[in-house]
Amino acid sequence: MVDAHQTFVIVGGGLAGAKAAETLRSEGFTGRVILVCDERDHPYERPPLSKGYLTGADERDSVFVHEPAWYAQAEIELHLGQPAVQLDRTAKAITLGDGTRIHYDKLLLATGAEPRRLDIPGTDLAGVHHLRRLAHADRLRGVLASLGRDNGHLLIAGAGWIGLEVAAAARGYGAEVTIVEPQPTPLYGVLGPELGTVLADLHREHGVRFHFGARLTEITGQDGMVLAARTDDGEEHPAHSVLAAIGAAPRTGLAESAGLALADRADGGGIAVDASLRTSDPDIHAAGDVAAAQHPLLGTRLRVEHWANALNEGPAAARAMLGRQVSYDRIPYFFSDQYDLGLEYSGYAPPGSYDQVLLRGDAAKREFIAFWLDEGRVMAGMNVNVWDVTEQIQQLVRSGQRVDTEALADPAVPLGALLA
Repeated sequence: MVDAHQTFVIVGGGLAGAKAAETLRSEGFTGRVILVCDERDHPYERPPLSKGYLTGADERDSVFVHEPAWYAQAEIELHLGQPAVQLDRTAKAITLGDGTRIHYDKLLLATGAEPRRLDIPGTDLAGVHHLRRLAHADRLRGVLASLGRDNGHLLIAGAGWIGLEVAAAARGYGAEVTIVEPQPTPLYGVLGPELGTVLADLHREHGVRFHFGARLTEITGQDGMVLAARTDDGEEHPAHSVLAAIGAAPRTGLAESAGLALADRADGGGIAVDASLRTSDPDIHAAGDVAAAQHPLLGTRLRVEHWANALNEGPAAARAMLGRQVSYDRIPYFFSDQYDLGLEYSGYAPPGSYDQVLLRGDAAKREFIAFWLDEGRVMAGMNVNVWDVTEQIQQLVRSGQRVDTEALADPAVPLGALLA
């Protein structure tokens, strides 16, 4: 039974945490809602940090989930700039960095992820950057503008989504860009070589240089500034700034120290939760980038680091905290914008899970849909500069049924017709 005397605490000031707080109120919870954020900024969305805000197309205020005044109006108690440093499950309390101790009846961990660091000499130089937080984007936005003015060179370690989107932003400012990536194509483990090549060609057309099959071994500089970067094949690349875009690690320290069950690190790690986003402690839930949820439809445990997952898992966790029946089975979804190319990906097709990649449309014009299939079943689909098809793609994935591959490849056949 949930009543006005209860206190629900949310640790994490990202999209998942903010939407969970909003949902608690919209679902009628009248108790205390406390939102703990280790950053001084109000909760914000992360996609603009590598897209609209970074490119200069959007203003800083556009990134925030709610207007600052909303929290007081909704009676959400905010603790900004205060990390949660201890979780006492026996006493049902968290301790903040300033020593404040907060009791909870229900707790949501939405602590997110943090950028992985390069473990090489030279990472302490002033020109080495990461992109995860708004403060990172504030800084990097100025760096890209400066590189563009001065014909400077940005070197990016990693050809994942963040690396590619920052490369596009940097070229928009006029900066020179080199990407170093150990795999043979961008996003090799996500999209496979077929679709990775499409993105590599796109960036090359916009002047980006790739150095595949290599890793950074050292960043060299003088007087604290970056001058170049070396790779393990003996090459040296000019650089005035370096972006480490080699992935993110879930922030599980609080959960681990409290003895909550964690997912296998080989599978991406994170806090292990069931389909209702509940941890091994029935009074604690987890959502967003840190949560490794058992997916009832896909039959596996997934930790998804994308906007749509945070947007939807936060509210789902809030409803579960209120005692509602929750089974989180949304199809994983993400989107990306690079130059004049926009794409949306729906589904789950890790390496080894599919036996065919099928294209529908014109790949040369970059107007197509790619499908990953296993024995004729659609595991995932990615629409590139083709719009208003996400719902049909997700229905194909959700159905689990075999499809006519010739019809699937034919743009003249409506996708909905394949679901009959």
